Amino acid sequence: MVVLKDKNGRELTRAEVFQKSTKRLNSIILDFKLMVIRLFGHIPFHSMRLALYATAGIKLGIGARIHMWFNCFDPQNISIGEDSIIGDHAFLDGRAKLVIGNHVDIASYVLIYNSQHDIGSEDFHAVSKNVEIEDYVFIGPRVTILPGVKIGKGAVVAAGAVVTKDVKPFSVVGGIPAEVIGERTIKNPHYRLGRARLFQ
Repeated sequence: MVVLKDKNGRELTRAEVFQKSTKRLNSIILDFKLMVIRLFGHIPFHSMRLALYATAGIKLGIGARIHMWFNCFDPQNISIGEDSIIGDHAFLDGRAKLVIGNHVDIASYVLIYNSQHDIGSEDFHAVSKNVEIEDYVFIGPRVTILPGVKIGKGAVVAAGAVVTKDVKPFSVVGGIPAEVIGERTIKNPHYRLGRARLFQ
């Protein structure tokens, strides 16, 4: 009789083999879907890209825009609010819930993660936590946001920052790890971001 084992050498029951096989098949299907989504990012027309992203499961508010060369995991858990703009080469992690509010400006090369490995565990398993970005937030270029973070309304994250903890509303944070470096003077924003770059 053939005995199947997991990657750590533990023997598996038939039920566990079936469960792991199903999970692996679903993972392969998702990987294929993500490859197709990456290809969407090369289409130089917002309306066409957005229709395809919506078909893939991303929830998009009225007037939301995603620039070219966008990448993501698990699109069905990603929600982008009204009039929000996602910059080129951005990465949005949907392995847990990711909610981006209204009128949020996310610059180029921003990385938002909501899953990471537990480096203290025996099996190095993944731990996922929701990320929430409230209305009127501005996130500068090359920012990294880690799992479990909530960025409050109107906050600003300076370029290159690594956000490891919650950011209070209307605060300005920067650095690695991000710390408060200022405060936004506007407390009742009501602006609209306007149209995104046409062929980007």
